[in-house]
Amino acid sequence: MKQLGYAMITLGFLAGALTAVVDKDVVQWRYFAGALIVGVVGIVLVRIAGARGSLAEEKLTYNMQAIETSLAQIVEKISRLNAQKQSVDIYDIRHRIDELFPGDLSSFVQARHSIAHVHGLQAYADVMSCFAAGERYLARVWSASADGYVDEVNTYLDKAQSQFVESLQRIRRLQQNI
Repeated sequence: MKQLGYAMITLGFLAGALTAVVDKDVVQWRYFAGALIVGVVGIVLVRIAGARGSLAEEKLTYNMQAIETSLAQIVEKISRLNAQKQSVDIYDIRHRIDELFPGDLSSFVQARHSIAHVHGLQAYADVMSCFAAGERYLARVWSASADGYVDEVNTYLDKAQSQFVESLQRIRRLQQNI
């Protein structure tokens, strides 16, 4: 259905363009409107096919597992980094963040909309509130590390860890209630 939609969009665009240039003085509005309708129907078909694909049961199940796995890995890594913060050079912490977190953060972000599809918007807002706070605190740690502010790195590592732990706990509670 998606392929048909793209074909209709292309056909509608080409037919409309051709209709507009056949006669430079008069536009054949009836043909132009028909081409426009074909293109709009194509857009609707593409959107419907996309919505069906994103809501497929298997994809939602996979995404929810990816969310829980990525959050568990983030919590494990930030807990380890937080435990080692006294023994790591303050300026190296930002490099450790760059090494440890991008993949898991990206996996979570790519799958996050499945929370709303499976558990509703309130659950999505609750999880994302904690996750976003943890992500902001982690960015604050990175900046403080670059500037050499030891106390701020220590404070915000603790805060980031607690927010990511809370986010993981909320996801696990949601998954248990299914």
